Amino acid sequence: MTAPASPTVRRRRLAAELRGIRESKGKSGDAVAAALRWSPSKISRYERARTGLRPREVERLLDYYQVTGPHRALLLGLAEDAAQKGWWEEYADSLSEDYQQFIGLEHEATSIAIWHVDVVAGLLQTEAYARHIISSYSRVEPVAPGMIGRMVKVRMRRQQVLNREELQLSVVLDESVLKRRIGDESVMYEQLQRLLQEADRPNLTLQILPLSAQHTVFGESFVVFGFRDDSDAMLHDMVITEQLRSSVTLEGERETYLHRIAFRSLSEAALDPAESRALILETAESYWSGTWRRASA
Repeated sequence: MTAPASPTVRRRRLAAELRGIRESKGKSGDAVAAALRWSPSKISRYERARTGLRPREVERLLDYYQVTGPHRALLLGLAEDAAQKGWWEEYADSLSEDYQQFIGLEHEATSIAIWHVDVVAGLLQTEAYARHIISSYSRVEPVAPGMIGRMVKVRMRRQQVLNREELQLSVVLDESVLKRRIGDESVMYEQLQRLLQEADRPNLTLQILPLSAQHTVFGESFVVFGFRDDSDAMLHDMVITEQLRSSVTLEGERETYLHRIAFRSLSEAALDPAESRALILETAESYWSGTWRRASA
């Protein structure tokens, strides 16, 4: 399965291209804004991909920058794609801007490296496990029951990216994730069985970092998105670090490089996929297959 282009990714690629053109022309954002009778904040917002530009506005910019030929056609194509709506924008009333951006990047990334220290990564969660996590948000701030249902639906739909042939997914989970109770025993047992099932995917490498391993990387969970360099308008790797209800996007080359080094260190310290699978199975049976299974029998 090949996913359609993500407007989030196209918007960021277009923003990076237009910013590069402006800088190569030696013009300030204020000067461009004055020439086109736009506000300086508008230039700043679209160059940081905070807002998009309509294709007609991109044409005006390219006329001003005197961009012609194939490069102009490429940028106008990006502008058309960026103006489309992603499926996640149907849920904009329930999702933060940061989360919408996260989904948009995830939708088109060709490689994703995930380190999770507290819970199973969203792409591998069962519906029951996800519902318990999302419901817990209401202990921090009120969340309407209907919104919880929509957020669970979004998380389940995100998992369709697992079927994309071009996606390579690498996940390292801390062993504590397997033993941290989310819901009851049946929820945890089902979740660990789901991990075993997903571990069979040819495009997924799942590893567990055991508590007994030598830990050299400390910090919050993070995700590194990689994108295919298949055009003149590429998007560089990006890192998302996750907090309680928000995320921080890091785009600098140094930050992404450091997080890739950190992920490599975590992967090298973790059990290999076969050993990880054995640990997941052992934990499922020894920790979570108790009274509920005997009662159902």
